[in-house]
Amino acid sequence: MPITRLTDSKNISANEVLVVGFAQTDNGPELLDSAIALEPTSKSEISEAIKLTNFSGKKSELTFLTIKSGVLCVGLGKVSKTQPLEMETLRRASAVAARALAGKPSALFALPTSTTVATHAVTVGVELGAYTFTQFKTKTEKTSEGLKQANILVKDLFVNKSVFQEAQIIAESVKNVRNLVNTPPSHMYPETFADYVKKSFKRNAKLTVEILEEKALKKQGYGALIGVGQGSVNPPRFVRLAYKSRGADFHLALVGKGITFDTGGISLKPPSSMHTMKCDMAGAATVIEAFRAIMQLDLKINVSAYAALAENMPSATAQRPSDVVTTFGGKTVEVLNTDAEGRLVLADALGRAQKDKPDLIIDIATLTGAATVALGSRTAGIMANKEEARDQVFASAKETGEAMWPMQIPEETRTILDSKTADIANVGFTPNPAGGMMVGAAFLQEFVDENIAWVHIDIAPPAFNEGAPYGYNGFGGTGVGVRTLVHLAQKLAKN
Repeated sequence: MPITRLTDSKNISANEVLVVGFAQTDNGPELLDSAIALEPTSKSEISEAIKLTNFSGKKSELTFLTIKSGVLCVGLGKVSKTQPLEMETLRRASAVAARALAGKPSALFALPTSTTVATHAVTVGVELGAYTFTQFKTKTEKTSEGLKQANILVKDLFVNKSVFQEAQIIAESVKNVRNLVNTPPSHMYPETFADYVKKSFKRNAKLTVEILEEKALKKQGYGALIGVGQGSVNPPRFVRLAYKSRGADFHLALVGKGITFDTGGISLKPPSSMHTMKCDMAGAATVIEAFRAIMQLDLKINVSAYAALAENMPSATAQRPSDVVTTFGGKTVEVLNTDAEGRLVLADALGRAQKDKPDLIIDIATLTGAATVALGSRTAGIMANKEEARDQVFASAKETGEAMWPMQIPEETRTILDSKTADIANVGFTPNPAGGMMVGAAFLQEFVDENIAWVHIDIAPPAFNEGAPYGYNGFGGTGVGVRTLVHLAQKLAKN
């Protein structure tokens, strides 16, 4: 549930911490006014106290002042008339402050929220920064509870109401993705993922919920998905959601990779590469939750979501290197490496998505380790069959502050996947680590009609944070992609 609420009162309760923002200037940190200015005496007291610290006001820097119930000062970097405050800076600063207040009962965020865009940024930042995952902690061990209540100071409650509610909806979907990704594979497998969808989406006249189990998957020709999941005691599932908005004329299809745990199968991963593989269903979680946010925002757009769910395990029944599977669209694939399984389940999902004749297909997946080699651990790669569609996604990523980068799919990458046995191989015969992210995209492109606009987002680098917290991301699942997809849907709905 959201922890934020709006307030137009600067009265601080006895146990409430005040959060204020400072700009970094040549003359030292400068306190920035919130939408409602603080009392002159309070402002002066804070400004004088900050001089006794080493605080400079650089981006996301923190210092705590023992004034009244406490004042948490957060840096917003250099701000001036020629260098206005960036919303991503405000979003991250809000998150860092919220995370620093873990365990506190309440805080008043008196940050610069003179615009509705700023209110949106602070709301998302606080909600994501305060996120914690304690589902599997016993009561005696729940020492990492987050901030319980955050009051965001704004000048006009009515003007900010709709954008605040939108921010809460989007942040809740991101947090849902984090919960799904952070849930251990002992509790999150294809059946339980599908049950989550079944329970959290109630059918109505505009919504269709379809969940396919083993028999239906075999009957309808999901050969690649079955092949990946056949080594596990937890059989695969396929989820399809569809939402029709009255008067909408654009259909957006979202496709997600849902490998609930990836051992690599017979092509077993090394142990050091396996302990975070509960995150290999982040793509499926992202499209389901982006779909939810789009539906709740009641955008004038038709949207569908497809989640291909399987657990990739080694066993006596697992698929073998050199097996051949027949995908949903009828194309055959030689499986040379069972650890390149994500592209297999996506091949089936992309084939099914095209049956619904969308105007744009976006697939999102933790597809390749090569993406991390190319882009580092915090940036996703964007590839597409049409540059215009790729650039639309990139623009939405930039506007929401999600780190993504456009990449090409060179023509020569397709020839790497030639097979003498089947229509295509899932990896090259000759091991070659160069350009692996683009090779994965080239494989997927083979399963999309060239007349349909298609974009592939490889979120393998930023989907799971193994290091120290940064910005609005703590340890574990980040929920990356939700905000980009929702923002894109908002723009497409207006066209």
